[in-house]
Amino acid sequence: MTSSNPIAGGALASAGLGPGEVDTVIGVAKAYVTRVGAGPFPSEDTGPAGQQMSSKGHEFGTVTGRARRCGWFDAVLMRFAARINGLTELFLTKLDVLSGLGEVQICTAYTHEGERYEDFPPHQSIFHKAEPVYEKLEGWSEDISACGSFEELPAAARKYVRRIADLADVPVRNLSIGPDRDQTLVVEAA
Repeated sequence: MTSSNPIAGGALASAGLGPGEVDTVIGVAKAYVTRVGAGPFPSEDTGPAGQQMSSKGHEFGTVTGRARRCGWFDAVLMRFAARINGLTELFLTKLDVLSGLGEVQICTAYTHEGERYEDFPPHQSIFHKAEPVYEKLEGWSEDISACGSFEELPAAARKYVRRIADLADVPVRNLSIGPDRDQTLVVEAA
């Protein structure tokens, strides 16, 4: 919880800088989505995949120890975040957590009462009742935590990363495949 404005413009205002001083705005996002506490979470997965994300990703609050809710990457939320922050690139974390899943999904839109929303819904009550529209992709079984480059990742993992970039309309320039610094990969322009 914060009382500050947690968007790129808020950081600039707090630092006393104008937007003309910034050339690059990097958004950091997990390869899946988490949420603490109650509230809407259209792409939440309460089944085995969500449980894997939780346990393998160590998704517990550092102070409270409370389990985070886990779900599939939400491209609708990412497009909204990219727009309000002026993101120029993404740093995708925890891609390794998805290893071992036969299928991975990306939430590409929401539906509510027969209407489709590819952008964030205009009213919060719609978001609270939104149903996810998924694009299903092939998963990968390989342990990717020792890969030394983006090209060494399994084809399905590379496709997942590129699809996130396409749907977000922001390039993924870096990604992590584990918690150590040497587990950060540079993603060449696709």
